[in-house]
Amino acid sequence: MNLTVRAGIEADWAFVAALGRRTASSSVSSIRPAPDLFAAESFERLVDVVRAQSHVLLVAEWDGAPCGFLLLLDGLPDDVTALPQAFVAYMAVEPSRQRKGVGGALLGSAEREAKQRGLPYIALMVTEENAAARALYAGSGYLTERRLLSKPL
Repeated sequence: MNLTVRAGIEADWAFVAALGRRTASSSVSSIRPAPDLFAAESFERLVDVVRAQSHVLLVAEWDGAPCGFLLLLDGLPDDVTALPQAFVAYMAVEPSRQRKGVGGALLGSAEREAKQRGLPYIALMVTEENAAARALYAGSGYLTERRLLSKPL
C-alpha cells in the first residue's frame, strides 16, 4: 500500500463531486432524515460555497488512485469569537478504503496546512451518529466545543 496526500488540482474536482455525492448521506442525522438526493444536492451547494472563497483541496491517493479528499477553509473565522481558524468543510473517503488510515492522513495534512498558514485552531462538524468519524477525531485530539441540539416537531 502506498498512501499519499497531495494538494488538489482543477482536474480533481470531478472526483470530489462524484465521491461527495456518493457519501453525502453519511452527513444526514436520523433526527432530520432526508432523501439521498437532497444530501447530494446540499453537498454540491457546499462545494460552490467552498470554491467561492479561500480554501485548500487535499486529495488522498492509494497506489496512485484517488481515494479521498478534504475541503479546508482557511479564511472563515470562528462564528462566536471571530478568532481565525481553519475549518474542515467536508471530508470523504471511498468506502473500500475507510478505516485504513486515509481519513487520518487527510486530517494530518489539513492540520499541517493550517499551521503553515498561521491558523491557531482547526474546527469541524460531525454528525453525532457517525461513530467512526468521531473516534478518528477524538483519537487525533479534537475536543467537543459546542453541540447543535435539534428537536423534531
